[in-house]
Amino acid sequence: MASKAQAVASRPQYVEQVIEDGEGIARRVMVHLGESPLLWLRARKLLSDRQFLAGEALRRDWEMAGLGPRVTMRWDVSPPSGGRRGAPNAPDPTLTQLSARDRFHAALRDAGPGLADILWRVVCAGEGLSHAEKALQWPSRAGKLVLTLALERVAGFYRIG
Repeated sequence: MASKAQAVASRPQYVEQVIEDGEGIARRVMVHLGESPLLWLRARKLLSDRQFLAGEALRRDWEMAGLGPRVTMRWDVSPPSGGRRGAPNAPDPTLTQLSARDRFHAALRDAGPGLADILWRVVCAGEGLSHAEKALQWPSRAGKLVLTLALERVAGFYRIG
């Protein structure tokens, strides 16, 4: 029998967010934290397995490289008293971070001009397609076509068969 903690941990995590549509109307919605836009598209058979795996590889490199925004306080060691005041030196990135950063930027270059925006917005930032289309000032439903083309190129970069 599963414990109560395991049952709670296995439930989908939802968070309430306020989302503004293209006309400026704000709505309160519940967002499932475990479902990315790529998972949503794949579940509805709008992405192939190859495209989904390419997007996940790109997102993994983005996260591993530490390219995401910092949303918490830095807990680095503070300078000793009487020492230099000011921002501490950034820690040296590891070889893994550097490799992931290089792969991420190379994959975006391989995708071609104009496709990095939709890849970053949907794959890395987790924006929905309609929100990304509005932000990029694209016509409705253009994002899916462009995203699938971009993911095919990224799949070629990552050599996903």
